Amino acid sequence: MQDALHRAITEALAAAIADGSLPAVETPEFAVETPPRPGMGDFACNIAMALARPAQMAPRDIAHIIADHLPSTLAVERVEVAGPGFLNVHTGPKWLHDALRDCLTQGEDYGRSDIGAGTRVQVEFVSANPVGPLHIGNARGGPYGDVLASLLAFTGHEVEREYYVNDARDNTQLQTFGRSLLLRYRQLCGEEVELEEGLYRGEYIVEYAQSIFDEHGDSLRDVPDDAEGWVRFADLILPGVLEGLRRDLADFGITFDVWFSERSLHDSGAVRAEIDRLLRIGAAYEKDGAVWLKTKEHGDDEDRVIVRENGAPTYIASDLAYARDKFARGFDRVIYVWGPDHAGYVPRMKAAIEAIGIDLDRVEIVISQIVRFLRGGELVRLSKRKGAVVTLRDLLDEVGRDAA
Repeated sequence: MQDALHRAITEALAAAIADGSLPAVETPEFAVETPPRPGMGDFACNIAMALARPAQMAPRDIAHIIADHLPSTLAVERVEVAGPGFLNVHTGPKWLHDALRDCLTQGEDYGRSDIGAGTRVQVEFVSANPVGPLHIGNARGGPYGDVLASLLAFTGHEVEREYYVNDARDNTQLQTFGRSLLLRYRQLCGEEVELEEGLYRGEYIVEYAQSIFDEHGDSLRDVPDDAEGWVRFADLILPGVLEGLRRDLADFGITFDVWFSERSLHDSGAVRAEIDRLLRIGAAYEKDGAVWLKTKEHGDDEDRVIVRENGAPTYIASDLAYARDKFARGFDRVIYVWGPDHAGYVPRMKAAIEAIGIDLDRVEIVISQIVRFLRGGELVRLSKRKGAVVTLRDLLDEVGRDAA
């Protein structure tokens, strides 16, 4: 409709010049835009102000003349002259009917285009830590990312959907998950063990621990309560967790082309190679026994540690190796869909990506809103650690996929 209005206003100007209502002037650049308030019409045009000086006329007079010369075939209800000379256009139902008729004629291909032909785009979304079933808060990014990927594919882009699995051995959430399992398992072995604050307390943890006990008996009771032991217990359950995530998301109508393991970046040496590269090119430096990335030069409020004093890479180092890997796979653009709990990380991530030499024009980070869940009119705080969760599976079982 904007294009149709632009053409109609251009024709109206030509008709007004032809009958002498307006002096002969060149058609200026002008815009047909959505007004800031609904009461101002569906579209607004500034052509009268653009013509005022060359035509040596008051813009409101020009606006009235152009309005009188608009084609009678234009599907509008009325045109008003407002303010200093804006043309405010109120559309009638005819153009909506025409658009619907055009849509029905083209069927399922309506709106399809090839504007993205030859462009490879990766959309990474959901990517919740694999420390239990997917709750509805984490699942919120699923429909958003999936629809975004479908729209890109519909416009000719070559799209790949990816789930980033945070399964690195030094991942804090994975270790916390593993320790929660280990302590619940020891309880099943008859030990009196208290779960400390900060561990996962959901009923699903008990169920996971029971499955470990059912398979291994008490043969794992000597596994040490340290990082190595926590990861060992997490790994016993991780395949089942991932299978559950795949199944629940598939039942929700979402499938991924790639499930990418963060651990693979460490095992392949990609994280360490990226750190070494950054030191070699001067994008990072060593200080106080740690390695720092020069993110402050790229808009961050401070430089960021990518290797701790104990030699362990930070999560930023993994994120950078992952970003490098994305583009090494040949994507022209990558899109991250994150939840609002990651909003504060966006400037830091962008600065870090730019610091390692990736063009930010090829990267987009979208923040999707987490679901707000009300029970009896009261907001329910969802937390995997506290055991207060409503899972995607719960939602699907209760209301079904279509309603969800």
